Amino acid sequence: MKRTLLLNPPSFQDFDGGAGSRYQATREVTSFWYPTWLCYPAGLILESRVVDAPVQNLTVSQVAALASDFELAVLFTTTPSFRHDLTTVAHLKEKNPNLLVGLVGPQVSILAQESLETGPMVDFVARREFDHTILEVAQNRPLNKILGLSYQKNGRIHHNPDRPFIEDLDALPFVTEIYHRDLTLEHYQIPYLRYPYVSFYTGRGCPHTCVYCLWPQTFTGRRYRVRSVANVVAEVRRSLELFPQAAEIFFDDDTFTTAGERARQLSQEFGPLKFTWSTTARVTTSYETLKAMKEGGLRLVVVGFETGDPQVLKNIKKGATLDLGRRFVKWCRELDIQVHGAFMVGLPGETKKSLEASMRFACELDPDTIQVSLATPYPGTDFYEYCREQGYLKDNTLVNGATGYQQCVVDYPNLAAADIFQAVPKFYRRFYFRPRYMARAVGIMLKDPQERKRLLREGREFLTFMFRRRQGPEVRMEGGSSCP
Repeated sequence: MKRTLLLNPPSFQDFDGGAGSRYQATREVTSFWYPTWLCYPAGLILESRVVDAPVQNLTVSQVAALASDFELAVLFTTTPSFRHDLTTVAHLKEKNPNLLVGLVGPQVSILAQESLETGPMVDFVARREFDHTILEVAQNRPLNKILGLSYQKNGRIHHNPDRPFIEDLDALPFVTEIYHRDLTLEHYQIPYLRYPYVSFYTGRGCPHTCVYCLWPQTFTGRRYRVRSVANVVAEVRRSLELFPQAAEIFFDDDTFTTAGERARQLSQEFGPLKFTWSTTARVTTSYETLKAMKEGGLRLVVVGFETGDPQVLKNIKKGATLDLGRRFVKWCRELDIQVHGAFMVGLPGETKKSLEASMRFACELDPDTIQVSLATPYPGTDFYEYCREQGYLKDNTLVNGATGYQQCVVDYPNLAAADIFQAVPKFYRRFYFRPRYMARAVGIMLKDPQERKRLLREGREFLTFMFRRRQGPEVRMEGGSSCP
């Protein structure tokens, strides 16, 4: 078995883009998700180590110094960070010319040929779910015998047949064991989750057809494959043993409530364990399911409202309506479930009028917190194909080269990229600077010292974000953990 380094490589300062983040960018408030996808093969490979460079603030030079300790290095890469990740590969190879280096993630799953052509120093890429693909590479199986692998040999690029999606997810290791072995719980934080938190998946894939969503279209498939209730409960129990300091567990499935009966079964099993948890949901979730989840210890749901314009909802194939969103929030208030609402600007059919409608809708719903993201057409998504076919792609620079913040790369005939970009801070101001929200925040801070500390920190970071965020052509990276 090869000694294996599973690396979330250095990138922009505070860049959250590794093996668990759904929005590969530097966020408005410091956010770090666990490198969950890298931890699965780490659990399968005995002689392995996971290194999360952005979280540990490691430079490329510091990471390259590890190269001599390993025979195989696997880097999780993203479309925004890809070229910078190639720089890391070059430094690893310079330190250890015999090191076998591969890339994983949605970017190389969709653009395997292009990725290997751009990075001739990369030995292989593992497409889609890579758990067993990387295990077989570590086991020294011939590269041409490994499903899901694309590789370089003698100046030629070869593509092996796809590897089928994993059906028996219970057979995979508990990623929380690897968190405990290689990571530090206190390094990870998400603004709307209690600190410190733990997160893992109870299933993979999503059956819904949203045109913009990266993971189901490029990586995990449009089918919800799930772990058994007993298997999930066992990892919860183990997590509570390993991390007694954890304030919350977050179940980071694409949509946890897609299988309503299973969500209720899990909630029933969670109740006696008496722990706090949060998860993802859709506005189509039934009252019965929400009630069962609350009784099982649920604190908060993350739900994608996306827009306040009915036509844009139809354009993105969300399978939801504004009234369903209103009903969902009403039920959550009745059940005392907190809501973190996700919105996007720049979706297909967006206009100045629809942007205004989204801001009004967010204020009407009045969730506890929101996030506003630029709609990003990642390669491999229906949204990307739509923008490419219609000529709406302004360029392919998804993040600002100096800061890592998202940039708007779509330019519609009646709505310029600059207008979409400026809609993000405007959206945040409209929502958070309302007297109703500010009064609620003050009340929370007066009652809860921990919440006061969290909200004040987030407020400072948010104002810094508003000042630093730019839509521009900068390409130089700055900061301690940036690539040279």
